[in-house]
Order: sequence, then structure tokens, then C-alpha cells
Amino acid sequence: MTGLEPLKRLAALQAVTHVQNAMVVGLGSGSTARYAIEAIGQRLASGQLREVSGVPTSKASAALARSFGIPLVELPVTGVTLAIDGMDEVTPELDAIKGLGGALTREKIVAASATTFILIGDVSKRVNHLAEKAPIPVEVIPFGWRRTAETLRQLGLLPRLRREGKREVLTDNHNLLLDCRAEPPLETSSLADAISRIPGVVEHGLFLDMASRAYVATPEGVLTLTGRDVSA
Repeated sequence: MTGLEPLKRLAALQAVTHVQNAMVVGLGSGSTARYAIEAIGQRLASGQLREVSGVPTSKASAALARSFGIPLVELPVTGVTLAIDGMDEVTPELDAIKGLGGALTREKIVAASATTFILIGDVSKRVNHLAEKAPIPVEVIPFGWRRTAETLRQLGLLPRLRREGKREVLTDNHNLLLDCRAEPPLETSSLADAISRIPGVVEHGLFLDMASRAYVATPEGVLTLTGRDVSA
């Protein structure tokens, strides 16, 4: 592993220590969450964990979980005991931007259902204010998306349709993604409410007041963010 990959793995392994026997665990999506999925699968295979099942937040994480032998279930009515997922940005208060991988809607559904939601990532994800580095992803239905984008502009955002080459990126829900640049600092709570009220918006990538803690890996060790203090 090179670059930030060892740090991503360290953060993921720290979060996986919270997984216990017979848990239903929300399995995040993206390059950091894959290390958590791998570690859970390895611990099931070795007998360190038993009767753990997963609720994947994307088709990609479902395929990865199956490859590591993790039994998958539908999201129970009672939710999940624990959800582990990466973040694109996180503040000291544990507010986060997620969704640059495109799975924000399913990620938020699972995270909101969790008794404990843990964010994981490397030190590059730490910010003082949301939108310092990352855009705010917004999943929108294809019908009328240009009007939806214009309404987002009226909120002071700068939306850009996500593409791969000339092709529009579609989510697992067959929707489009608008990556919205914003000028921090933001009044995130009112902005999140305003985005959610726009017809055509399915979900946004502002994850506010949801996480219990975040593990942030640095070259010096893994920091634990709890929204109140930071410890190594």
C-alpha cells in the first residue's frame, strides 16, 4: 500500500474493534470502508467473530462483502447496531460531507438507522468547516434536473453534473448527482433543510449530528474525534 492507503486501513481497523458477535453492521462504501469490510470478513473466517451480518450501502460494497464471506441482510425494521463508513470531510463537531463515491442516499439511510455510527478516514479529511475542500453531493432524479440545479444555485451553491467522460454518472438508484461547491463557513443546518425541500432532490451529502465518533489516521497514530475532544 502506498500514499494514504495505510492510514485508511488503520482507521478502518480501529472502527472494526467495535464489531461484536451477532451484530448487524452497516457496511459503508468507498476506498476506506473497503478495509473495514475486509477486516470483518477476515475475522469471521478466523472465528474471531461469529454470526455477524452486514447491510451494504451500495452494490459495490455488497459485492465486496460477499467476496469476503460476510452474510448480507436487508435493512431490518429495527435498524443496525453499528454502521462504519468513510467520509469526504469531517469537522471537529463530527459533521461530515459524504457521497463523492455516489452512494450517499443508501449511506444516509443506514447511518440514520444505526445505534452507533462511526466515521473513518485519513488526516486529509479533517476540516474546520464543511465544504473547505469537497463539494456537497446532491442526488437528484433525472426529470427536470436542470431546474433542480437552478434552484440549488438560488441557495448560493454552484452545482455541476457529475460525469465520467461524456456520460452522466448514475447512482445505484438510477439517479443523477450534482456536486455543489459552496463558500464556507456555511450555516449547515439551514442549508441542509433548504436542499431537502427542493422538489427533485432525493438526498444530500451533509451528514449532520449523526456520527458518534470518527477515527482519523495520521502518520503519528489514530485520532479519536468525539465532538468534544480529540485523543490519540
